[in-house]
Amino acid sequence: MTVFDAQAFQDDIGVSRETLDRLAAYESVLRKWQPRINLVGPSTLPDLWRRHFLDSAQLHPLLPDGTRVLVDLGSGAGFPGLVLAILGVPEVHLVESDSRKAAFLREAARVAGASVTVHNKRIETVTGIEADVVTARALAPLADLLGWSFPFLGSRGTGLFLKGQNLDDELTATTKYWKMRTERFESRSDPTGTILRVSGIERGETDHG
Repeated sequence: MTVFDAQAFQDDIGVSRETLDRLAAYESVLRKWQPRINLVGPSTLPDLWRRHFLDSAQLHPLLPDGTRVLVDLGSGAGFPGLVLAILGVPEVHLVESDSRKAAFLREAARVAGASVTVHNKRIETVTGIEADVVTARALAPLADLLGWSFPFLGSRGTGLFLKGQNLDDELTATTKYWKMRTERFESRSDPTGTILRVSGIERGETDHG
């Protein structure tokens, strides 16, 4: 596979040199912290710009027009939420229950010059945020994601979820509990991945969780 580095990322996404420099600063602090905290899968480190930065950045053009407030569930190393903040989403909330990862997110945001709010809490305890978009990557089955997202979004907001090969099964299971409009987009970073965009979320006849 061709090496996908920072320059390849810039060619693909079309970011400014300033934005690329901020992402490179983020990459640097991630590599510094990785030996102490398992932030990303070690096998993905050689392909960091494709597997994590491109994987996150590809969500940006799928954001609804006028998106201002975004909540990223289970942020971990900051993908995709911190990348989307660097790309210009005005108000980003990163929700991460692991204290060490939350500390990393604050440091990475500082180094990258990204204005984000890090919530070192369990998802279900975060309240009072009305979001335009909720994002999540490799976090939980879709039915669970919708249950966590609904308090932030209601029926007016949009979910953008990076999903794998089990998406059809997850959608089938979810229809027992939720009604929604769905759109699928092929992943540009993972040939087996799909981006699921959901809107018009409403509780079904059978409540979940």
